[in-house]
Amino acid sequence: MSPKTGLQTKTARPGGEAGAGLHAAIIMDGNGRWAKRRGMPRALGHRAGVNALKRTVEGAPSAGVGVLTVFGFSTENWRRPAQEVSELMGLLKAYVESDLDRLSREGVRVRIIGRRTGLSPDVLEVIERAERRTAHNDRFLLQVAFNYGGQADIADAARRFAERVERGEARAADLDEAMFGSFLSTSAAPAPDLIVRTSGEHRISNFLLWECAYAELVFQDVLWPDYGPEHLAAAVAEYRSRDRRYGGIAADDVAVAG
Repeated sequence: MSPKTGLQTKTARPGGEAGAGLHAAIIMDGNGRWAKRRGMPRALGHRAGVNALKRTVEGAPSAGVGVLTVFGFSTENWRRPAQEVSELMGLLKAYVESDLDRLSREGVRVRIIGRRTGLSPDVLEVIERAERRTAHNDRFLLQVAFNYGGQADIADAARRFAERVERGEARAADLDEAMFGSFLSTSAAPAPDLIVRTSGEHRISNFLLWECAYAELVFQDVLWPDYGPEHLAAAVAEYRSRDRRYGGIAADDVAVAG
């Protein structure tokens, strides 16, 4: 069981697949640039990004994806202007309220990962309602990283383990990689197989730092509001074309070396 969520914890393994599909994670980047190119306010770019998320979630199973984790709001995004932060908070509410019936009906389980401290009561209510409404769905898992940062999540996990040690429930010697992973907010899902970043940028921006150890990285030169299932399918095809060895070597390489 996950010590944080009480959910059954799946073993995180390199290249692990959840259910019938891959675990893909997406850094949804480019909303602001999409709006700027069209002479629109940034807020309209974010709203267009919500529509891209709806398209992508709906088409993900056809692309062979069974778990999708998207980066919605980072711990660093609080540094943006207050009006934009408010808009981003409102977008989570708008997405859940407009799509929750469909997600529930189609067997999608929704989980929000990240810190909940600092979120307003109305945002917390939406998060809890979405998770409660979809808790028993098992066809597809959608994780939204909201008020999330990879470094923050690692620090929080270390703190949770230290608290268990202080209470006499664990010893420092008990800690290994698998146990540490169980304290992360992502512990209910396997490690991502594939991490995608849109908009042509080539960095992971504090996203799934622990979990990405053996993920394949794909960078796509498309702004997030223009994204859809065809782009995710292309990223999955790129992933499947790669030789994944997880620190080992392929059998034919052993033969050559011998």
